[in-house]
Amino acid sequence: THERLVVAHLAMSVMLQMKLLKDDELAMLMDRVRKMEALVELQSWLSRASDCSFLYWHRAVVPIYLTHIYENPEDAQRLHYMFAALRDCGLPLRHAVQEEEPNFLLREFERWVESLMETHIIRPLCTGIETDLRLHIHSKFGLQLDSRNPFRVGHKDLPSLLHVKPIRFFDTFFDICAHVTHYLDTTFYNLTTVALHDWKTYSEMRHLAEQKYNLRMAEPHLPSQTLEQGLDVLEIMRNIHVFVARFNYNLNNQIFVERSSNNKHLNTISIRHIANSIRTHGIGIMNTTVNFTYQFLRKKFFLFSQFLMDEQIKARLYKDIRFFKENRQELDQEYPFDRAEKFNKGIRKLGLSAEGQSYLDQFRLMITEIGNAMGYIRMIRSGGLHCCSNAIRFVPDLEDIVSFEEMVSAEGLSAESKTAAKNLDLCVETLAKNFAEGTEYLKMLVDVFASSFRDQKNKHLKNFHIIVPPLTLNYVEYMMSAKEKMNRKNKTGAAFTDDGFAMGVAYILKLLDQYAGFDSLHWFQSVKAKYRREKGELRASRQRGRDD
Repeated sequence: THERLVVAHLAMSVMLQMKLLKDDELAMLMDRVRKMEALVELQSWLSRASDCSFLYWHRAVVPIYLTHIYENPEDAQRLHYMFAALRDCGLPLRHAVQEEEPNFLLREFERWVESLMETHIIRPLCTGIETDLRLHIHSKFGLQLDSRNPFRVGHKDLPSLLHVKPIRFFDTFFDICAHVTHYLDTTFYNLTTVALHDWKTYSEMRHLAEQKYNLRMAEPHLPSQTLEQGLDVLEIMRNIHVFVARFNYNLNNQIFVERSSNNKHLNTISIRHIANSIRTHGIGIMNTTVNFTYQFLRKKFFLFSQFLMDEQIKARLYKDIRFFKENRQELDQEYPFDRAEKFNKGIRKLGLSAEGQSYLDQFRLMITEIGNAMGYIRMIRSGGLHCCSNAIRFVPDLEDIVSFEEMVSAEGLSAESKTAAKNLDLCVETLAKNFAEGTEYLKMLVDVFASSFRDQKNKHLKNFHIIVPPLTLNYVEYMMSAKEKMNRKNKTGAAFTDDGFAMGVAYILKLLDQYAGFDSLHWFQSVKAKYRREKGELRASRQRGRDD
């Protein structure tokens, strides 16, 4: 110790004055004392030699060093030495006279170093890894990307930065790997919620981050392919008039496809989307949806009645009915194709809308929207059954459902347990009832309108069946035009399905009880006979050409 060294020097001074030692002994003793002094002062010499507190006055060095580490990740482990050197600035900052609150300078210095670490290491590393993951995923889709050959563009060993152990800096730790993982988790989650149809891309990027960078990513627990492009039942219900006008219905697959969109994709709505939405809002949303659809149909049927009540339309329909009745025998009980074609073309003389649509085009669109509404109700019922089947699949036997309330009472459990068991029995009973029976919403919407439709006040609606043939011709022309546009560059007005018209005609014929009247026209047989004749004439013409 310093005290003992001072005592040794005093003793040597006394010995020199008394001349108790020879010269060679004195030289040897002095050498030993110097070595003892070196051992005693070694720690303080090392502290002064390795003191890096001067870095506080040379701050410009720190950002340059951190940038160098990011550009050369193989030296990443040296970050621990730099932060150990920066910690030496803490002692003089603690002892500095500060007019502000205690340790103000130290905390400011700590925040400054944290901001440098964020700017020069963590943020570029997060962006670099995200970009690398995106390029890796997009390259497999055949996109034309810049060359990623490491022999041409170089390779940065980013995983070396992730392998750096947490760095202690005063009272905090810098965990580079945890920062990057949190950034990627947040980015992937937010972008997936914004564009749910890209869930698969971000899921693959998440798995690639685990495989390539050994990052332990969190599971986002977002629905995959459930409500991605589909609208919510509640949103459709509130805007049913917009929905039926913007979407086309496919009868066979029970799916709605958006007619046009400014995006690169078209939204679709299937039974799965409806079932998932019903599971979110509860089965009660189904009855509310039917009620909203009823209100919508009332408005549409008012316009429907106004169209058939128009004098010019009514006169043409009466004329066609009279013609068919008077010439039924000559026509072989078949409504003539030429008559329907003439009606379809003749009605254009009454005028066109701003979009170039005739009155019959607008009437067809109205029937299509009514059919889309009925198709939506059909999907609601199918989605409800789908939701109930998924919920009740854990009940072992629907024919013999055990009563939990009776079992709880038999065991003598608490009143709260009995209430819970009663609620469970009620839920299971409701699910079983909905799954076994379902609600015939289509039949309900027929019954609610049928009486007023068949009333004598609305006898002008009895003419509807005679307008169906020209309507079908109008629909066929529209569908042929829409399908031809599918192959064009400008796909405005293109469509491959629009079964709302068929649903609407079937529903209205049922409302008016005119299936028998429409069947008496034998319209479809007339169409087949017409094209059969044309086909025969074409074959005969070709045969004559060959003979000549």
